Amino acid sequence: MALNAKANPNYVPKRINGKFAPGWSGNPGGSLEATRRSFNKDFLLALAADFKKHGAAAIEKVREQQPAAYMKICALLVPREMKLEHSGGVKAMTDEQIVSAIAAIEAWMAAQKAGEAAKVIEGEAEVVPSLPAPARPTKAS
Repeated sequence: MALNAKANPNYVPKRINGKFAPGWSGNPGGSLEATRRSFNKDFLLALAADFKKHGAAAIEKVREQQPAAYMKICALLVPREMKLEHSGGVKAMTDEQIVSAIAAIEAWMAAQKAGEAAKVIEGEAEVVPSLPAPARPTKAS
């Protein structure tokens, strides 16, 4: 039996002349982008609230128990490219600035020779496995 106005007086067609009838959505699941934005917003708000409660302790725990993961996080926070602009260089420096720069370089070189400038940290990097990408949801037919 076909559903139409003759068979069922309460029947309201979803489409009228190729257009959706008032009250019927062409996308009952909603907008995919709006759903994603809403999920991202809710997730970031929950993450911020959790970080306020446990953030410092979690960072400290990772630093102590998984230093390689801690350093990876630190490295990811540093921008890959930094824009440096030179202004004038040595030509723009006064005589006093040049003399103090030469003195600083000589002091640094003396410290390098004496071995006081930097200490080498011995150790091996720990490989931290990456999380697998989440599976994409399939459309139910």
